[in-house]
Amino acid sequence: MGVITLLTDFGHRDSYVGVMKGVIAGISPASQVVDLTHEIQPQAISAARFNLLMSYGYFPANTIHVVVVDPGVGTGRAAIAARITTAVGVQTVIVPDNGILTGFPVLRAVALTNSEYWRTSQLSHTFHGRDLFASVAAHLANGVALDELGTPLVVSSLVRLEVGDAIATAQGYRGSIQYIDHFGNLITNIPAELLADQAWQMDLGGHTVPYVKTYGDQAAGAVLALIGSHGYGEIAVNGGSAAQVFKAKIGDPVAIRWT
Repeated sequence: MGVITLLTDFGHRDSYVGVMKGVIAGISPASQVVDLTHEIQPQAISAARFNLLMSYGYFPANTIHVVVVDPGVGTGRAAIAARITTAVGVQTVIVPDNGILTGFPVLRAVALTNSEYWRTSQLSHTFHGRDLFASVAAHLANGVALDELGTPLVVSSLVRLEVGDAIATAQGYRGSIQYIDHFGNLITNIPAELLADQAWQMDLGGHTVPYVKTYGDQAAGAVLALIGSHGYGEIAVNGGSAAQVFKAKIGDPVAIRWT
């Protein structure tokens, strides 16, 4: 028993999330289930990765994270459980092997091949969240050992996404938008530690955006750049959506220039 988090692209219109919780409750009723988010854009693997990467460190040791953003469901892609190390202890992520674990400190991993811990040996071709991931998470919460779940994997063999790093230039740094949140804030891949004790501005699509400390330092409707709560440089609009203003998308290039 313990904490199980759920992160999916299922939304809340349909019963998919509720059904996953029902499977968990039937196997491990004492577990605490936390919804990280179910509003990931459909099939947006990189967005799922970012949200989990920004969240897992706030949970205690032995937390089990279930991530179901799975455009390859029903294909030959592996379903895995991976142990990751955190500042407070080891946690487990149950996830399709499609790159979501890129950048995580993975200690070891197994493919979920032991059908004893599936909800049914006849898996749905379209809903492994119900038949596989939720069931395995609940059994883990009940104390089943990781090695009992299936076949050990070589950690270096796990699928990796191409995640670009910020690149130093003579004027500052070059980077890209790695995530766009609900408010339309454009979160870059340029970490705060590269920007400390410097005066800077950010360039996006031919526009120069001034740096401020917080949203209210600019007038309503004005664009601004700041260090966001995720610890990266970002572009925002006070009271509005930078994504709409700039017609921006994930992967668009940005640049930091010292001033």
